[in-house]
Amino acid sequence: MDHAKPPTAVIAEDEPLLADELRRSLAALWPQLRIAAQACDGAQALLAIDEHRPDVAFLDIRMPVLSGLDVAQRVAGRCHVAFLSAYDQHAIAAFEAGGVDYVLKPLSPARLAVTVERLKSRITATPAALERALQQLAAQAPTGPRAHLQWINASHGRAVQIITVDEVLYFRADTKCTLVVTAQGEAVIRKTLKELGDELDPTSFWQVHRSAIVNVHAIDHVRRDGRGNMQLRLKGRAETLPVSTQYQSLFRQM
Repeated sequence: MDHAKPPTAVIAEDEPLLADELRRSLAALWPQLRIAAQACDGAQALLAIDEHRPDVAFLDIRMPVLSGLDVAQRVAGRCHVAFLSAYDQHAIAAFEAGGVDYVLKPLSPARLAVTVERLKSRITATPAALERALQQLAAQAPTGPRAHLQWINASHGRAVQIITVDEVLYFRADTKCTLVVTAQGEAVIRKTLKELGDELDPTSFWQVHRSAIVNVHAIDHVRRDGRGNMQLRLKGRAETLPVSTQYQSLFRQM
């Protein structure tokens, strides 16, 4: 690696808002670091690493096509790797036992600062062999379907807001984006309702209309208007949400 030039990195993360937040945070913590590319799945990440030959790759553990572990195995020894992970503390122990750099999701500025300092100290050294660490991490990796969505990165003006799904009253499709409505207000995410429907816990979030998914725990009551149309009233909210005919069977026992 030629370190007469500024260090470079590739970010591989399938949540665009989180990738953008990481990019901004790195710019503040490590101004000399140049982000050569962003990828949204493992295949794109491999192509970006082949093309740009970065000093560092930030790899989401759970990406489409190829996981971060798969990518790390293929690029071992070619660049330093820091994993992006929402793992619990048991899995974090596997990172630390293997001496692997990691960034927790949602992003913690303090933890990211530690990772940045560790990477800075290693940047001129040959990237470590990760075989044993990757084996440990693979053993910790969850199997089967992805866990239900627990939190969301949403745009609120120029800021990125972290919202837990328990705070959400409902999601509403709005032109090219999705509105996230909480008791505190509204924010915007790039995920579609279809994507959300696949990721949310179906026992807590029901689609009630082609343009709305509601948190069941936020429903105050269900009523019909003079024309027989079903409406939902939410706790502490003035607006009502229409329920399409195809979803009305969800409320027969309410």
